[in-house]
Amino acid sequence: MSELINWSPPQLPPRMPITGRYVTLEPLSRAHLPGLFAAYAEDAEGAMWRYLPLAPFADQEAYGVWLDAARLSFDPLHFAVRMEDGRLGGSLSLMRISPSAGSIETGYLTFAPRLQRTREATEAVYRLMEWSFNAGYRRFEWKCDAANLPSRRAAQRFGFSYEGVFRQAAVLKGRNRDTAWFAAIDAEWPDLKAAYETWLDPGNFDGAGVQRQSLAGMTAAILASRDPVLR
Repeated sequence: MSELINWSPPQLPPRMPITGRYVTLEPLSRAHLPGLFAAYAEDAEGAMWRYLPLAPFADQEAYGVWLDAARLSFDPLHFAVRMEDGRLGGSLSLMRISPSAGSIETGYLTFAPRLQRTREATEAVYRLMEWSFNAGYRRFEWKCDAANLPSRRAAQRFGFSYEGVFRQAAVLKGRNRDTAWFAAIDAEWPDLKAAYETWLDPGNFDGAGVQRQSLAGMTAAILASRDPVLR
């Protein structure tokens, strides 16, 4: 057991915007309702909802019922993602917030097709990580359904180290959910920050927006352990 020196529990995250290079994370509000619902309507087959605890919403009114509850919550604390072109692309949250342990998680990543696999999506996760470590959190977590291989790949690309699978952790939409755990810790943060800043630099993208260097290549050496399923 190692002693913590000059560490004190960090503050709870405030309900304030977080501004980045390509995105702004705006605390979820009623004003986001039409823009977010329009973004989610792009996913006609409902693929983005498969591993989420939410189901596709039948109409804007139904989504509004969920949003009205979510926007008042402090844990999870939900943010709408404002993209570089001004449109809303989805939402995500800080959750399972434990200042006493210095631990915090990102979750409820609800990214519409327009946001998926973009630099805005990557920056949205990065800015929550940046806020958390700058505030004094020691551990930033990512958890997902173990069957969700795209999410597991994303976690590893983002620099989260694999920590194992909690078997039969939940029942979701009538089926078993095993949960894969990933995390980054404060000792890794300086190297992760440098990787993100290098990747997000405009010079890392050509005129068509294609990356010159991959984030996965930059974060690989930082990982304490890799997901064996992805090898």
